[in-house]
Amino acid sequence: LRLAGLRIDPGTNGPSRTAYYTDMHLKRTEDGSGREITGVPEGARIGNVRWAPDGSAFAFTVAGEGSVSLWIADVSSGEALKLGYGHINGIFGSPYSWTPDSGGLVYRSIPKDRGDAPGTPTVPTGPVIQENAGKVAPAWTYQDLLKNSHDEELFDHYSAAQVRVVSRDGTDRSIGNPGCICHAEPSPGGKYLLVEVIHEPYSYLVPYFRFPVRVEIWDMNGRLIKQLADLPLADDVPTAFDGVPRGPRSYGWRADQDATVYWVEAQDDGDPTREAEVRDCVFVLSEPFDGEHEILQALSLRFSGVNWGSGDLALITERWWKDRHTRTWRIRPDSNEVDPEVIFDHSWEDRYGDPGSPFLKPNGAGRFVLLTDTENASIFLAGNGASPEGDFPFVDRLNLETGKIDRLWQCIAPFYERPIKLLDIVRPKLLTYRESISDPPNVFVQDLANGTQQQITGFPHPAPQLADVQKELIRYARPDGVQLTATLYLPPGYEAGQGPLPTLLWAYPREFKSSDAAGQVKDSPYRFVRITSGSPLFWLTEGFAILDGPTMPIIGEGDQEANDTYVEQLVASASAAVDELVHLGVSDKRQIAVGGH
Repeated sequence: LRLAGLRIDPGTNGPSRTAYYTDMHLKRTEDGSGREITGVPEGARIGNVRWAPDGSAFAFTVAGEGSVSLWIADVSSGEALKLGYGHINGIFGSPYSWTPDSGGLVYRSIPKDRGDAPGTPTVPTGPVIQENAGKVAPAWTYQDLLKNSHDEELFDHYSAAQVRVVSRDGTDRSIGNPGCICHAEPSPGGKYLLVEVIHEPYSYLVPYFRFPVRVEIWDMNGRLIKQLADLPLADDVPTAFDGVPRGPRSYGWRADQDATVYWVEAQDDGDPTREAEVRDCVFVLSEPFDGEHEILQALSLRFSGVNWGSGDLALITERWWKDRHTRTWRIRPDSNEVDPEVIFDHSWEDRYGDPGSPFLKPNGAGRFVLLTDTENASIFLAGNGASPEGDFPFVDRLNLETGKIDRLWQCIAPFYERPIKLLDIVRPKLLTYRESISDPPNVFVQDLANGTQQQITGFPHPAPQLADVQKELIRYARPDGVQLTATLYLPPGYEAGQGPLPTLLWAYPREFKSSDAAGQVKDSPYRFVRITSGSPLFWLTEGFAILDGPTMPIIGEGDQEANDTYVEQLVASASAAVDELVHLGVSDKRQIAVGGH
């Protein structure tokens, strides 16, 4: 069912396309010992797994016939139990949150009195009327939009949600009034909810996230404390990539405070073509929410995200699509006596120069804040470690006072190993996910103090028939000198000199602002050869060669737009890939198929 940009499974009242798990086990990072999770129904489709803030339990959803239910598993016993009324409404994703005290869950359910879905009318109820108010309102072309009044009725039906709170002992109660509630998040202090309610008038031209929405603060009994905004239909957002709606957007709780809400507001009416020294401002408002909001930071680019740490530390990132510029500021949220400081300033297309992203940790309320050293002077970064030889992920420590960077760990060949979490910063221990061409990904603990490691999981090869597949990162150039790369897969047992194979070239073009960035190597030559549902690698079992992910850059340097020479650049990249395959003796030009997404 396709409504307002959503694809809905009417049977579960959730997304029609979603990944899920089939089984769960607990593993101790200290020694790798495990525990079974009991009580989960056979054949359960498990999703939305989240730890309680105190680590004593975790919650998850189970999709069954006709509904999605809410479950909780106790860590000490491994026993899983179904909680509450159930019948989760998950069409907007992320259907529940833990309360900060780990005592229960706030979730969005289907109202008990909702009734059956409206049937398709046998005769038209009237014409579809669209009005032009005489204003310029260009818009992107979206899929799955509302088309008529019956679609509106269906959207009302499937989006209807009741906020409920269920405790770990099973006590379940509804709070507030039902409505098209797309977001309900407890404050870190546990006293309030930040709620977003979509309302009419709807549009047949834009998806649900452009519909009118009320942003409200409730107490935990559903009483309205403050209406922060009632945002109108956003059907005239500029189509440029840095275009955003007028008015407030991106509401959230400040993770390191009990009850401070933040949001962002464009200062250029959301139009990137307008000249403006300040593009966005970040505002904050603290309880009791009856005072004036304050400006936390003014930005000359478009707001991209924020990582909270403490009253003395937060990181705000801004970016600008047109020149691929990104910049990260260190601010002191509780003080205006020290000016903000730039800690990163680079092009996000420059993979080789990417400094990485900060490690986060859950605080006592279960909110993720910046991981710092014991003196609160340094943060820790995890990066892809892109290089001309491929990705070699790393962990760095950055001293925010001196700017000094220390490399704590880096992946080495012939493995692709990426950091998951720093388990200990005093005697450094790192949780990683390690794989190689022939070894499936498994979890390890790296003791950085003594250089030892311990394997925690033992996932087997999911497709042993492909264990001997040959994988190689190849490099070549197109006629204008732009350097290109691709991953070449050959069937097990194939040897050079056996002649050309039928070949599948699997690619998708991508825009770049510079030739240098377009020529950088992406990904790792040591990743595990994994087949997924949409993978072209199935054709290896039929004796095909696969050229996966050949770089097809569409470059628009300076004031040029990439689409000015789209066809010419696409043909040049494809021709260079074909010529390289023929040069290697792997393929015949007459036996190459092309696909991709």
